[in-house]
Parts: sequence; structure tokens; C-alpha cells
Amino acid sequence: MSSRQFFYPEKIARYIHEHSVRESAILAELREATAASVPQASMQIGSEQGQLMALLVQAIGAKRCIEIGTFTGYSALVVALALPEDGRIVCCDVSEKWTAIARRFWHKAGVAHKIELRLAPALETLDALLAQGGTARYDFAFVDADKENYANYYERCLRLLRAGGMIAVDNTLWSGAVADGRSRDATTVALRAFNDKLHRDERVSLSQLPIGDGLTLALKRA
Repeated sequence: MSSRQFFYPEKIARYIHEHSVRESAILAELREATAASVPQASMQIGSEQGQLMALLVQAIGAKRCIEIGTFTGYSALVVALALPEDGRIVCCDVSEKWTAIARRFWHKAGVAHKIELRLAPALETLDALLAQGGTARYDFAFVDADKENYANYYERCLRLLRAGGMIAVDNTLWSGAVADGRSRDATTVALRAFNDKLHRDERVSLSQLPIGDGLTLALKRA
């Protein structure tokens, strides 16, 4: 079972997986390849979360997407498979090594033409998209990179999204550390501040879900 449900008992997590998840063969193969070759494989999102993201992309009729933090490409592949043929996703990452695995599987899945990978600091890429007239032209954004920059990524993505567009932010529960006042490391403190920021932000409708390591959904209001 490829579950990353930190907040449910194992029995419930297994039931959810067995009665909900429909992970395709190519996604399962990518997951297995990552586990076999990348020591940091635990950074990959779970199949339950990937399936939710695909459903959200389809539900809002997304065609133009952004991803911040691509790793070995599972989340980008999930989104690309859910997009229509003319859909596109811009992926931001800095690792040539990890994204080489991603490229291989994107091609194998037949969706490489939907994915534009930009190897550069994500803030540079987002600023370039804004400078190129990208304001309010995107439908969906997924943020899963360095947590200390989450607020910066969020603000730029909010500008890039149309009204009714959605931002999905990963790891917002951080294995429960955000709710433990004894945890004072820089990443946990940054995530707490980010969660507080979104809770106060009237520009979006908000929901924080205990799926994976915590997934926050923010829908941009008109």
C-alpha cells in the first residue's frame, strides 16, 4: 500500500486506499522507481493525495497549472494526466538529477508535451511568469518546496491565478509539529506563520485537510 496517511490509524488508511485509490500503472511504476533509487523517496506525495489533486484539477476545469517543487515528477504526472489535451503545467525545480527521473516517466506516459520544466529558483520563475503577463491566467497551483518560502510562493501564485483558481499547499501539518508548541525549529515556525496567514486571508476560501502530511486548499475569491 502506497499510503502516506500520517493522521489516520493504519486500518483506516488501508481501507481508504483499498476503497478509493485508482493509481494507474505508470504512476505506480514511478513511485516504485523513486523508492528504489532516491533516498529521499518519502518526500513523494501519496497516491491518495495525488488522486485528490487530479479530481480538483478536473472539477475546476483547469487548463493552465503551476507546480513548485517537482522532485521525481509524481505530482506533475498526476496533474498532467488529469488535464485535457491542450492543458499545460509549468514545473519549478532546481534538481537536474531528480527531474531526470520525472522527464523519463512523463515521456513514457505520453504527457511530456503538457509539461514545461524550468530549472531555476521558483521565485525567479514565478516572477518571470508575472512579468510575461501571467497575472490571473492560471487555474491551479501546487506548492511543495522549501517551507520557509511558502508565503512568498503563495503570494505570487495568488496573483497568477484567476478568480476561482485553486492553490494546494503540501506539508502544512508537518507530522503534527505545527500543533506542538515545543517544536521551535525554523521550518515548523515558518509553517505555523504560513497557516496563520492563510487563516486570516479573506482573499481565499480555505480548507486544511489531514491527508498526507497536511494539505491546505485555497480557492481564490472573485
